[in-house]
Amino acid sequence: MSANTDRYELAAARYFEAWNAGEPEELAKAVATAWAADGGYTDPLVDVSGHEQIAAVIAGAHEQFPGFSFKLAGPVDGHHETARFTWELVNEADGSAPVAGFDVITLDADGRIRSVLGFLDRVPAGA
Repeated sequence: MSANTDRYELAAARYFEAWNAGEPEELAKAVATAWAADGGYTDPLVDVSGHEQIAAVIAGAHEQFPGFSFKLAGPVDGHHETARFTWELVNEADGSAPVAGFDVITLDADGRIRSVLGFLDRVPAGA
């Protein structure tokens, strides 16, 4: 594994730590660790920038899917300042994953996320 591969995997790990953070203080800290101060997050449902707005989107996902966690669903693949990976939103009680997606992230020189472009591959009916 090269240093660059480590960089992409570390960025993805920090990303999932943020998405799985529960308490507001823990969430704020995890978002600040994962994202650059002016970082953004865009998927089919939202387009936000800055730590507060990103944390609000994550908190909203937890409200909509209590008892679920985000899991990496394959390898992290990256080159230059960009990485991609797939994920699932897994029900901790029964292991089902009603939501799945694919994200592309760009990193700054410090390895923090500048932008996320998220795609939803699987969503529950009516969501």
